[in-house]
Amino acid sequence: MRKITTLLLFSLTTLSLQAQSFIQAYQDRANMVTQTNITMNLQEFANLGVKTTGSTANANALTWLKNKYLSYGYSASQIEEDPFTFGSTSSKNLVITKTGTVYPDKYVIICGHFDSIVGPGVNDNGSGTSIILEAARILKDVPTEYSIKFIHFSGEEQGLKGSTHYANTVAYQGNTRVLDIKLVFNLDQVGGKLGNNNDTIYCDEDMGGNPNNTAASVAANQELIACTGLYSPLFTDIDEAEDTDYMPFEAKGEVITGYFEYHRSNLPHTANDTFANTDPVYIYKVGKASVGALQHFAVAATTILGTKENTLNTLESTEIYPNPAKDTLNIELPKNVKNFSFEVTDLLGRPLLKNSNETKINVSSLQNGAYIGILKSGDQKVVRKILIEK
Repeated sequence: MRKITTLLLFSLTTLSLQAQSFIQAYQDRANMVTQTNITMNLQEFANLGVKTTGSTANANALTWLKNKYLSYGYSASQIEEDPFTFGSTSSKNLVITKTGTVYPDKYVIICGHFDSIVGPGVNDNGSGTSIILEAARILKDVPTEYSIKFIHFSGEEQGLKGSTHYANTVAYQGNTRVLDIKLVFNLDQVGGKLGNNNDTIYCDEDMGGNPNNTAASVAANQELIACTGLYSPLFTDIDEAEDTDYMPFEAKGEVITGYFEYHRSNLPHTANDTFANTDPVYIYKVGKASVGALQHFAVAATTILGTKENTLNTLESTEIYPNPAKDTLNIELPKNVKNFSFEVTDLLGRPLLKNSNETKINVSSLQNGAYIGILKSGDQKVVRKILIEK
């Protein structure tokens, strides 16, 4: 998380859109980001606790991430632990490599940190972590011309320790460039503060530092702005790139860009950076933008291959409202769904309410707060964050 409030600059979305074309296959894959997966990833991340670098919870988070990639079908040979030490603290980054079809030795890096400090860090940076996981899941079998490295850094909160180690000893050895990096695309604190009108995302632009990469980074940021408008409903604005995991790469002369929430939350670095205080719908929208942009940067195939990519969870179009609710929740289902169950649990997964085939749910017995709503039909499941306010 960056520590200095940055200056709001003007949006160049319209100008950027003129120079970049919409690709239907990219949109189809961006649409495969689901609120269910985002919500479940955030909740699981929250349950891992305070993931301070070097702690048991931090190591458990790394194992959780590895198991996610294995469940998506990535092989053990694609998954690499990158250990580092600072002072008396030891930790590991996690690096997953997807090989490109045309430029296998040139890499697009999409990254974000998974460590937290004081609280569980659901916004800073479970939000970016959950999106990187969705991007990796969706693009697993999609051909991309450039190789992609999905990197989860640790040690960010102690001063970019994990990313500095990776940039200085893996990507570079001294002044010798070891990895041919096309772009570093970072996601940090994109969770939004609950209650804000979270309809805008900052696109981070390199405004100084190493002059060798400034022009190329500015151009990449304009491409990110364009992709955001093409593949998500979000508006954009420009923010100065600073104080997060792309900066060690910027110092080496690499091209950088990234996302950061527009309405800045004051909860990161506190015990209140929790699942209850984040906006999963905003993260879902940033996820769609991220998958669209990553395909652009890595030059993904522009045709849909096979049927797997066209298979969307039909329940994902379910609407549950009002949210926040007072006494009653309404469930609006796709027309083809007839038999279903709906359960409300607390944030630890303990069941509180359960109904079958009812589209009006009485929630008057629930206290004010955040809950999980789980709707199941056959082998499909939708998960939503439910708020009760009376």
